[in-house]
This record gives sequence, structure tokens and C-alpha cells, in this order.
Amino acid sequence: MEEMIRKLPIGIQDFESLRKDSYLYVDKTDYVYRLINTGKQYFLSRPRRFGKSLLLSTFRTYFEGQKELFTGLKIEELEGDSPDSWQKYPVFYFDFNKKNFRTDTALEEVLVSHLTEWESIYGEDYKDCPLEERFQKLLVMATKQTGKNAVVLVDEYDKPLLEAVDPERTEHNKAVFKGFFSTLKSYDRYLKFVFLTGVTKFSKVSIFSDLNQLNDISLDRELCGICGITESEMIDCFEPEIRALSEKQQISYEECIAKLKGMYDGYHFGHDTEGVYNPFSLLNAFWKKDFGMYWFSTGTPTFLIEKLKKSEVDAKQFTGEDCYENESALTDYRIENPNPIPLFYQTGYLTIKGYDSLFRSFKLGYPNEEVKNGFLESLAPLYLCAENEPNPLDIRKFVGDLFSGNTDGIRDRLVELFARIPYPDDEKIVEQNFQNVIYITFMLLGQYVHAEVHNAKGRADCVVETSDYVYIFEFKRDKSAEEALTQIEEQGYAKTYAADKRTVFKIGANFESKERNLSGWIVVK
Repeated sequence: MEEMIRKLPIGIQDFESLRKDSYLYVDKTDYVYRLINTGKQYFLSRPRRFGKSLLLSTFRTYFEGQKELFTGLKIEELEGDSPDSWQKYPVFYFDFNKKNFRTDTALEEVLVSHLTEWESIYGEDYKDCPLEERFQKLLVMATKQTGKNAVVLVDEYDKPLLEAVDPERTEHNKAVFKGFFSTLKSYDRYLKFVFLTGVTKFSKVSIFSDLNQLNDISLDRELCGICGITESEMIDCFEPEIRALSEKQQISYEECIAKLKGMYDGYHFGHDTEGVYNPFSLLNAFWKKDFGMYWFSTGTPTFLIEKLKKSEVDAKQFTGEDCYENESALTDYRIENPNPIPLFYQTGYLTIKGYDSLFRSFKLGYPNEEVKNGFLESLAPLYLCAENEPNPLDIRKFVGDLFSGNTDGIRDRLVELFARIPYPDDEKIVEQNFQNVIYITFMLLGQYVHAEVHNAKGRADCVVETSDYVYIFEFKRDKSAEEALTQIEEQGYAKTYAADKRTVFKIGANFESKERNLSGWIVVK
């Protein structure tokens, strides 16, 4: 079968280039039409590389009146013969993506660059005025010269806040925003349309506390698919790519869809909504014809790991049964908030898994295998080794021991892990680190074997299954391996596997706080 070669829009963020150069496009223009015709000022939060920039570029192209680029798309039919369609408006597009904001004046430099460009278009130079005053004068000039109100599009507004290396610089950037973007409220009569995007929605920042007219659509159920790719869109738009991937991987078309779903689907931006695929990972999987960790390999933001280091959150909480946050916590982020969970949701490392209507709170968890495994691998050095030391967890050898029934080897690897972990004097943190080591280790093994980590009463701490063996682990702290094994027996954890033909190992282990190591290990075959 001759392979069909089509242009995949990997990294393409400009709508005009995408259309002119005949890249594949998942049509989102019905969302564009709806927002333009039902409101005026919006804010949208989505994780990085999720299509926010392309969405803003689509708005920009529409308001620049480039009708020819929308031929054959949904919005062309929706607009029909309306006389108000495809008119040209003055567009002010702020792009904070391209700058490193670790220097003192980086934010001001970006704003000055934009303002200078627009002043050259509208024929005035107000470089001696404060930044916010220059922006105000531009809005007035543009409206008077064109006879049309202005469109303001702001891409990744929060990048200058998230990248600031110290609290003082963060506060400085917040103050700049406070003065500059307050213009959007006081000069509303000069505005046609406003759309801001970002990863997070910071509270106590004037851009939101003052701009209370912004409609935050981040959790609107009917707009959950505005960025990303739904499964129906994937099948409709990329059937040839799915078939090419399935042939390369030597699996069926249906198995390929299931694998793609497990790896890249699962993002939910509201409760009871259709899952959304990560577009960056999905397109890369089609291009490379392999199931890689593409989104995660672009880098875990340093500020996330730093945030987690300073918190007391257990690693297992991220996929536990009790990871809940209410809506206000998910849509607002305060830098001083010690709870990292809202930030991990907004940045895409957690997503909505359910909804408690009584308490109006969302249940959270990893969206898919790519994020879970990639995130755990990023966490591993934080919990499994001292700073600047190599990670002692050798997954390949650990998995080899599991597949061969080498319980002595499994014990030795756990001993090495526990021995090399940095433990502070704080008793609470010792307990937390002990639990985190177990959780992260076995969850990482879950990429290669069936591994479950439990913390509910009545179930073993960990159960690992291979084709030939079942391992039932119970871990105690400052007690005894005998007590751990007794619990396995008395609670009947092995009964599930009574008729199983595989060899079942019941393993009781004890961690000694003073020795900071595995002091007891009993195996019953």
C-alpha cells in the first residue's frame, strides 16, 4: 500500500501559514464564530502546547478580514451573507511566548516592542509616556483612524509571572500588568473583542481582580473542545495517519486507537465532558509512527518541581481516591498558596476525573499514561536520591527480577533505594518519604508490568502481576516483617489468586526509621 503523505501542523501556531501552506487543520472555527457573536471579553486557561496560540491566531486572521483563508471551514457557512462578516479591525496582538523573562526589564521590553510597532502604523510616537498611557492613546487613535473598535489578543499572559526567578521580580511584573492591562476596562468603549490565554489564572493580579468583566471559559462544558483534539476529530481527520501508525507498530487499527487513547487522551476541562487528546503528542506520534512521550519531553517547568519540593503533598495523592479541589481553587492560582494541586491541574499534569455535586468539587488524576509515567520519572530524583546524585532505581533490572521470580533481587533493590534516600530529622517527612519511595517505584514499574499501589484498608499495599508471577507486598514501618505477612494472611489478600496458575509470592517487609532501611523481609511462596 502506497503511503499517503500529508502535512501535519507540528509546531505551527500561525493560522495564515497553516492554511496557505496546506497543512491539515482540525476545524475549530465554529467555536470562533460562537465566541465572537455571543460575547466580548474572554479568558481561557489551557496547558502548554495545547493550541492556544493557534486559536488566537485564528481570531486575529478573522478580524483582519482574510475571508479567503476560511474557505470550506465551518465559520464560512455560519457567517453566510451577513453584512457584518469579514470586516477588518485594528488588532493588537500581545505575544509573550518568545521572550525569556528572567531579566529585570524583560516584560517592559516586550511591551515597548509591541507599542513601537503599532505607533509606526498609526503615525504617532508616544515613547516618552508611561506604557499604559501609550496603549490608551493607541486604542483611541486606531479607533478614530479606522472607524472600527480595536481587537486585543493576549497570548500566554502569565509567562512573565511564572518565569520570574524570585518573588521580587514576580511582584514587579504583577505591578506592570496592573497598570498596563487595566486599560482594557477603562477604555472598554474602544474595544470590539478581547481574548486572553494562559496556563494559569492568577488571583490577586489586577488583570483579573480589576477586569471582572472577563468571561473565564476555562471550565465551560460546551467549550471543552476548543483546544486539543477529540476522539471523533482524530478519527475523522487522521484516519490515514492512524492506519500508517498501526502498520508500523504491527497492531490492528482498533488496537492503535486504544493505544493512542491510553497514551494521549484523557484531558477533561469540565465535569462529564468528552476527553481531549494532547494535540502536540498526537501529531508527533503520527509523524514518527511511534508512541513516545512527546509533550513531556519538551520539559517539565522548573517552577512545578520547585513548588512540589516546598510542599508536604504525598506523591500518591496525585492519583489517589481523595484528590479533590473545588472550582475556585482550580481556576485561581496564588503564588503564596502552599498547595500545588491547582497549579498541577492548570499546567496539565492533573485533569478532571469526576465531580462531587454535593460539595461542588472535582476529582483529579493523571490524564493519561504519557503524563503519569513522565511525571513520575521527573519526581523520582526528588524522592529517590540526594541532590546531584544519580538515581539509584534501575527499572530494567527491577523488571527483570519481577519477570524471573527473583525475590532476593527485588529485596536488594529496595534496600539500595531506602539506603540512599535523604531523610531529614522531621518524623513526618520520614514517613512521607518512605511512602513516596514505594509509590513512585511501583508506579514506574507499572509501565512494564501490571502494578497497583493501594492505601485503602483491606487491600495490600502493592500488587504486581507478570505473566508467570503475582507479588503481594505489605510494608510496615517500625514494626516487623512478620506482622506485615500476618496481615496478608489474615486479610486474605491472596484469595483473589487462589485459582490462578501463576506463582504467588506473599511478601512482608518492614522499614526501620532509625536505620533508615529495610530491616525485615519475609517471602512465602
